[in-house]
Amino acid sequence: MAESESGADKSEEPTSKRLEEARKKGQVARSRELNTLAVMLAGSGGLLFYGGQMGAAMADLMRTNFSLPREVLMDDGSMARYLLASGMDALMSLQPLLTLLLIASIVGPIALGGWLFSGEAMMPKFSRMDPLAGLKRMFSTKALVELLKALAKFTVILLVALAVLKSDQKDLLAIANEPVEQAILHSLVIVGKSLLWLACGLILITAVDVPFQLWDSKQKLMMTKQEVRDEYRDSEGKPEVKSKIRQMQRQMAEQRMMQKVPEADVVITNPTHFAVALKYDPANGQAPQLLAKGGDFMALKIREIAQEHKVTLLESPALARAVFYSTEIDQEIPAGLYLAVAQVLAYVYQLKQFRSGKGKRPVPLKDLPIPPDLRRDE
Repeated sequence: MAESESGADKSEEPTSKRLEEARKKGQVARSRELNTLAVMLAGSGGLLFYGGQMGAAMADLMRTNFSLPREVLMDDGSMARYLLASGMDALMSLQPLLTLLLIASIVGPIALGGWLFSGEAMMPKFSRMDPLAGLKRMFSTKALVELLKALAKFTVILLVALAVLKSDQKDLLAIANEPVEQAILHSLVIVGKSLLWLACGLILITAVDVPFQLWDSKQKLMMTKQEVRDEYRDSEGKPEVKSKIRQMQRQMAEQRMMQKVPEADVVITNPTHFAVALKYDPANGQAPQLLAKGGDFMALKIREIAQEHKVTLLESPALARAVFYSTEIDQEIPAGLYLAVAQVLAYVYQLKQFRSGKGKRPVPLKDLPIPPDLRRDE
């Protein structure tokens, strides 16, 4: 188990914030062995697939440059033009191989750790010039692993190279007796196969190095319990700050709620402890909706706003408590209260008709039908 500089055990998994900060600093898992393997596989594949084409192009180029006419040889300007043209032709003939190597050199690093560009990682760090820190790195576990990897690579490459040389001994000796063009093509094939076998020899080392790099990168990011607590406190903020934020959010929500009270069809009261404002829009075909609710001082404010905007106030303690406890702001009332609220809305409609001189005074509501599971006592 890793330890921090203070001696505490780093037993906690790195948090998402710790991982994000590490990426910004360029601290991600990387494997040089994986990069080398990718480049060698791309190089050997390119030689095997495009070796013949490149060999033929280079042979034509050599043939052209070794058969220049005399006037060209005597003209300095012509020689410069021929040199430039030959360089461009050579570059074009090598383009497929160079393109594969470029792609491999990009894919290899991002295959482990992903694409990352960190300006902070490019900044100079004078702490790396500390000789004591350098000695510590030289005798660290990672330095020992790197030494073992280097010895393993040397051994594997040596054994594979000896095996390849032994298997291709006849072909290598036969090249001396072949025509120049055939010898060039034959050499490219042998080099491609040899590189492929050497790359295959690195697969075993890469298979060991990649898990180690992932483990080592994770170990460096492990956290102590105190670091986790400190990060949580920093990210969440101090308790008094959080309390102030919640208070402001609550005040803003209450302000928005109060702005909706004038839109209500009716405000049902307790009469003093609770107040709920309901609105019903028959056009949308939905159930009545709760626009605002509150208790004590908030209930008083709802009643005052309702009276100011001439919203009907109806005293029904049981229904007010049922709506208050069962429904949230901007939600529809539960199905169990449909009938009771429908009677209230009908009463409000009849009362408005009476006040406008178009009907009789409605009979006051009594014993509204409220299901037992929605009833709430004081």
